[in-house]
This record gives sequence, structure tokens and C-alpha cells, in this order.
Amino acid sequence: MQLTVKLFAFFRDNRFKEKVADYPEGTTVEDIIRSLGIKPDEVGVTMINSRHCTLQQVPEAGDQLAIFPVIGGG
Repeated sequence: MQLTVKLFAFFRDNRFKEKVADYPEGTTVEDIIRSLGIKPDEVGVTMINSRHCTLQQVPEAGDQLAIFPVIGGG
């Protein structure tokens, strides 16, 4: 299945801002995150088609996945 993956903030460092990529059917959001070399505990928010999703959710072909890091501060 083909998805558009968008990375935000420091996740873009040495990676990409937006990329269309192929993943096997049944791939979870967490699988995609790990394939990018990102630790799941560094992820703050994930969204599929501008709606919050879980790491266990399975995107569908044509979806857009956005991955945001945990944001610290006070």
C-alpha cells in the first residue's frame, strides 16, 4: 500500500519532510515509525488524514500519516 508520510520538527533531521512510500498491507503506524529509525517513546502525536490515531492503527492505501515528536517545555 502506498502512503504519504509527513515528519515534523526534529524528526525531519537527516530524513525528510514528506515522502510517498510503499508498505506491506497490515503495517501499523508503529511499524512505520520504527522503520524510520524513530523510537515510539519519542513520538507525541500521530495522525492519519488529520485525525488522531494510535500506534496500533493500520493505515489504508492513500492515507496520509503525520508524525510529531513529544514536545517538552514549561
